[in-house]
Amino acid sequence: MQGPFNRSGNKKPMAEINVVPFIDVMLVLLVIFMITAPMLTQGVQVDLPQVTSEPIESQEESDPIIISVDREGGYFITLGEDSTSVSLEQMSERVVAILQRRPGTPVMVRGDRNVPYGQIVLLMSTLQRSGVANVGLLSEPPQDG
Repeated sequence: MQGPFNRSGNKKPMAEINVVPFIDVMLVLLVIFMITAPMLTQGVQVDLPQVTSEPIESQEESDPIIISVDREGGYFITLGEDSTSVSLEQMSERVVAILQRRPGTPVMVRGDRNVPYGQIVLLMSTLQRSGVANVGLLSEPPQDG
């Protein structure tokens, strides 16, 4: 009597792929990525625009909140056609009030190119502490010439 592991006789060798080691490796990689993924999102989350991208069409009917920082470092909040000068604390309070009335309103930051980078980071971290999940950065397309 021949057993299943006996190669003598007319039986052909088994040509099936053993997937158990492959599954084991995939599960180990899954656990590693699950552990390391929360560590990758540190700091202020910002959706950076690409220089060569097309303008984004707004899917929402509400106007975005645009926070501008001018050359002198002054903060301005714009909602629709209304633009007012505010301090950093007032800006945070107004953004929270607007988001409570209209949740899901996008928040965009416009900064003058001569403003120090630290001031923009301070603005974005203040927005994040105020409860704004995503902050978009506005830029102008490059001018040819």
